[in-house]
Amino acid sequence: MKKPEYYESDLLLYFAGHKRELELYMAFESIMCRLFPDSSVKVQKTQISFYGKHLFAAAAIPVRRKRGWPKECLMITIGLPQLLSSDRIAVAVEPYPGRWTHHILIEHKEQLDEEIESWLVDAWNFSEYK
Repeated sequence: MKKPEYYESDLLLYFAGHKRELELYMAFESIMCRLFPDSSVKVQKTQISFYGKHLFAAAAIPVRRKRGWPKECLMITIGLPQLLSSDRIAVAVEPYPGRWTHHILIEHKEQLDEEIESWLVDAWNFSEYK
């Protein structure tokens, strides 16, 4: 995975004071590197973005939380051409016809499973071939 020169320091700044979320992110990043070795990643002010030809996934510390969301969690965001029907989806919106943005809360590393990986692959394929 392609990482900018200051990726590690930017990552530590982004997760400052959020040790649990950083641990979850590192597990997520490991999956992203394995599944998408030709992708690139960029730490931004509000999220960490993953790109192929286009943005296909992001990870973030939730800023606005709905009632009942875990205090410490990582939010994974993916774009797909259809609405996923799963209890694992915290929020889904259709900002454009035929483009659904899904937010998934990760509270434990074990939640980064084959289902999440399949959704990430679907998001990659959607962004590469749309």
